[in-house]
Amino acid sequence: MRRIALLLACLTTLPAQALDFRSVGTAAAILYDGPSTGSQQLFVVNRGFPLEVVTTHGKWGRVRDPVGKLAWIELDSLSATRTVLVRKASDAHLAADTASPVCAHVRAGVLLPYLGMSANGWARVRLPDQRTAYITLDALWGA
Repeated sequence: MRRIALLLACLTTLPAQALDFRSVGTAAAILYDGPSTGSQQLFVVNRGFPLEVVTTHGKWGRVRDPVGKLAWIELDSLSATRTVLVRKASDAHLAADTASPVCAHVRAGVLLPYLGMSANGWARVRLPDQRTAYITLDALWGA
């Protein structure tokens, strides 16, 4: 019992680790079932597609896609420029507040440049017409 309590105490003092989201930076990138070009090719993703880097191994990254599937990608294919995937049709607001005016309606499946996060559960994004807007985090993947 003491060991369990000690383990729990140690785990609760560990710092929280931030999610490492990146976007595909090349025109297209292949996702593999292992960290090698000799591994089975699973699928291809296009430029701007957001992925969560779970771990790295040399020049390879193990990534999670928006539906939770894990795969491997060459890290050179990823960009530090982040995008988000709109998971469900959403209203984009002028400010990070539901009372703020709606400036656009964004369809599910749209990729948007990610500009940052506000403290109250909203992401700041760039719309296709280059305006800046806010969308709730629960409607996005990759933030």
